[in-house]
Amino acid sequence: MNKWLRVGIALVSMSLANVTSPSAQAAGDELALLRSYIGNWRGEGALVGGDEPEPFRCRLAIAQGNAGKVNYTGRCALVNATLSISGTIAYNAEAKRYEAAMSSNAGFTGLAIGQQRQGQISFDLQERQKDRAGSDVRIGSRILLADGDITVDFEVEFNNSGEVLTASVPFSQ
Repeated sequence: MNKWLRVGIALVSMSLANVTSPSAQAAGDELALLRSYIGNWRGEGALVGGDEPEPFRCRLAIAQGNAGKVNYTGRCALVNATLSISGTIAYNAEAKRYEAAMSSNAGFTGLAIGQQRQGQISFDLQERQKDRAGSDVRIGSRILLADGDITVDFEVEFNNSGEVLTASVPFSQ
């Protein structure tokens, strides 16, 4: 598997995976905010920091789920690779926080806690992983739901080389 495919799998898995299912019923305003993002979204950006910028394109469908959850499914294309993700986003009223869960065709599953400030919800994730060669890689991603828009930011740092790759993908309906 080439480096770009490994990076793409890691980025999409980490970013769009940053989202748990709640144990309590969602509160009214919080659920209404999540529901405001229901629809079909498209995003496009570039993965930069390597030899040449690589196009990064994604589609995301957000739909009403059960028990106060919003479900999402998405597909991203990066350097001849297609990555699929799915999961839920919900408000856990008992814990007073947004939570998101995800799984991907790359074998990643994850959970992220969302921080709400002034009508915006940000899911941030920092993780260290090993690439296929066994080298340490730091992966960071952020999903921002703000003012009716969705933006996903990625950053990957290869610790052995110090090489950093970044992408920002703004989505629109």
